[in-house]
Amino acid sequence: MRASEIKTLSQDELAKKLNEKHKELFELRFKASTKQLKNPRQIPQVKKDIARLKTEERGRVLSGK
Repeated sequence: MRASEIKTLSQDELAKKLNEKHKELFELRFKASTKQLKNPRQIPQVKKDIARLKTEERGRVLSGK
């Protein structure tokens, strides 16, 4: 997910995406522990997406939007 895509999301959509990414990370970690994960590079990518979403969320809080 690109930063430009994240900036166009509303506050509700941002919270929904963040929740979805947390669920996806949980599922990927579960698959990794059971040796069913085919691409282990997915975990760091999802973590970066979560960080981008949280950064945008925090930026909105600080700017008062």
